[in-house]
Amino acid sequence: ARTSAHFHGFLISWLFVFKPGFFLSVFRRNQSLHGPSPVTTFGPKACMLQNPHAVMHIQDPASQKLTWNKPPKSVLVIKKIRDASLLQPFKELCIFLTEVKNMIVYVEKKVLDDPAISGDENFGAIAKKFCTFREDFDDLSNRVDFIICLGGDGTLLYASSLFQESVPPVMAFHLGSLGFLTPFKFDTYQSQVTQIIEGNAAIVLRSRLKVQVLKENWEKKDTMDEKSIILTNGDAESSRKVMQYQVLNEVVVDRGPSSYLSNVDLYLDGHLITTVQGDGVIVSTPTGSTAYAVAAGASMIHPNVPAIMITPICPHSLSFRPIVVPAGVELKIKLSREARNTAWVSFDGRKRQEICHGDSITITTSCFPVPSICFRDPVNDWFESLAQCLHWNVRKKQNYLISEDEEF
Repeated sequence: ARTSAHFHGFLISWLFVFKPGFFLSVFRRNQSLHGPSPVTTFGPKACMLQNPHAVMHIQDPASQKLTWNKPPKSVLVIKKIRDASLLQPFKELCIFLTEVKNMIVYVEKKVLDDPAISGDENFGAIAKKFCTFREDFDDLSNRVDFIICLGGDGTLLYASSLFQESVPPVMAFHLGSLGFLTPFKFDTYQSQVTQIIEGNAAIVLRSRLKVQVLKENWEKKDTMDEKSIILTNGDAESSRKVMQYQVLNEVVVDRGPSSYLSNVDLYLDGHLITTVQGDGVIVSTPTGSTAYAVAAGASMIHPNVPAIMITPICPHSLSFRPIVVPAGVELKIKLSREARNTAWVSFDGRKRQEICHGDSITITTSCFPVPSICFRDPVNDWFESLAQCLHWNVRKKQNYLISEDEEF
């Protein structure tokens, strides 16, 4: 199956261009239009069950099943901060995982610093068994077998940001406001968690964007990011800073506090395709298509579709419509020479920073997706979320028209 997948990727990486006077000329792409084959091992013990009947390396969404190489022993519990309504579910879940399932539980340190948790003497004995971590300081790679999120969609986005490479399977409980990405209800959490531990679950691979931000003329007095690389050209006065991010929803470039139009150039595989003049532009994954992008007028795309969405924000043009491009392309965004001011960029609503002349943002599809555990299956869960969360196509039913024959 692996060989056939690579062979398929090899075939679609060639474009045959016919020209007058020539029989055939071959143009070799440096990458597949379908994007990189996603890594199908998630954390130290989880992987996706291979379908022996799959012809292509993109499986039927209904056939994506979770399996374990070894029984899972550790779990990361992510709780929405500053939400008192989640305290009791959090405590119940942690007690169940620790006492009943004998799991090693990882919890963020600032969650346990909450007075409502640290001041609970009865829960204190359980909390002492937890392993704690701090964002941007502790590496959780190869320590966590799967993740449980308690809260809204933001908890899933936060879980994604903690893992810059392989992401463990994520089980998200709907305890927030919208809950488009959180299909599980907490009422029956014990049986549902038990099913996941036994490997009885469907998963959807939510593609992420690999984003590199290149900062020209970076001053060393600025704050250093742990995912940054400093590139120097031998000049003591100038250097370049490269930052890398994994993005689940979207990259947003906007005009920030400036009253001028955002004026940025958009390149696709090295070619300038358009200049965005407006409030900004959204580059999103299919998962992000139901977030900021849909509010800006984009279509909604199922997470299994390999694609990248480009959506302008309030463009000063009547003809600039949102577009969808293949997942395998490389996008680059830079300030236009005519730009009157700088732009600002954010990644899943975080890490917001200024983009100046000479800086660039390079966006490609990451080979490290987020394996999101489904309540039923990827297709049914998605349409259920469309109906329940976004009220998609909700309309009063049209009345039945009575024919003349039926009137008598």
